[in-house]
Amino acid sequence: MNPGATGQATAWSVAPGPRGRGASSNEWRKRLEILFFVAPALLLFAIFVVVPVVQAARYSVFRWNGLGPMENFVGLQNYVTALGDMIFQRAVTNNLTIAVLSIAIQLPIGLLIALLLNRKFPGQTAMRVIVFVPYVLAEVVAGVIWKLLLQPQGGVNAFLEAIGLGGFAKAWVGDPNVALWTVMGVLTWKYCGLAIVLLLAGLQGVPEELHEAASIDGASWWQTQRKITIPLLGPTIRTWMFLSMIGSLQLFDMVWILTKGGPDNATVTMATYLIRQGTERSQYGYSSAVAIILFVISFVLAGLFQAFVLNRDSGDDKPKQRRKKVSR
Repeated sequence: MNPGATGQATAWSVAPGPRGRGASSNEWRKRLEILFFVAPALLLFAIFVVVPVVQAARYSVFRWNGLGPMENFVGLQNYVTALGDMIFQRAVTNNLTIAVLSIAIQLPIGLLIALLLNRKFPGQTAMRVIVFVPYVLAEVVAGVIWKLLLQPQGGVNAFLEAIGLGGFAKAWVGDPNVALWTVMGVLTWKYCGLAIVLLLAGLQGVPEELHEAASIDGASWWQTQRKITIPLLGPTIRTWMFLSMIGSLQLFDMVWILTKGGPDNATVTMATYLIRQGTERSQYGYSSAVAIILFVISFVLAGLFQAFVLNRDSGDDKPKQRRKKVSR
């Protein structure tokens, strides 16, 4: 018998077994490692997101004041009442208006300031800190400060009178015609810093060689920004737009501190409407229905934004490698 042939036969018959079991073992090991690291996050998500949403959906089909057992089942009546309420419809309109205005106002301001702060000049670091300070301030602190400044005898009207524009003085948060625009101005001051910081971070990823090449070709600074820098900032801009939209739909604290949704429901949002119905009128079943509607609106708009805007950044931008034909 040929020893070489015997050894070869043994190698062919035995080798595949351990190799297959080893590959399967490695796959299970990887899955267990992923589960080990992801499980705590999933557990927290389930406890603080999934369970509250399910509970709110359960409360929403009852007429319940928050005390005692839930026995008065009303089905979808709370949803029908909320969607038919003129005040809630105005709240939805205000949220959508704030979302659109936040993007339309804060984006050009933030982009311009970010482009200016990206240039080297004395005090550059200090200016970056100054523009970011409003965003760092707690909403309660910022809201109280602006509420005092916007009073009829507050600092804003006093400043207008000091510079000879006293005719423009108003009850900024007490006039239904200007209250929403006043809140919008405060929101721009408060959250524009986030747009600036994100855009500055995006600017760090723009290769300097592109600017140098454009300069050699005779392009001006503005042409370079318009043709090169801003298009390369597309993913950063779209991410900020998503964050701004979701924050606008869930807006509560600044509006509650400044106006509590008034005057005459001029600045009411879905969140302030929800809190007023739940805590002040003890209609917890009805307010839970409003919360579910708010969740659905936010989820749908976030999904649409993801599908039609953010998905363009998730594509594979790497050029596809063509397979070379091998001649035999």
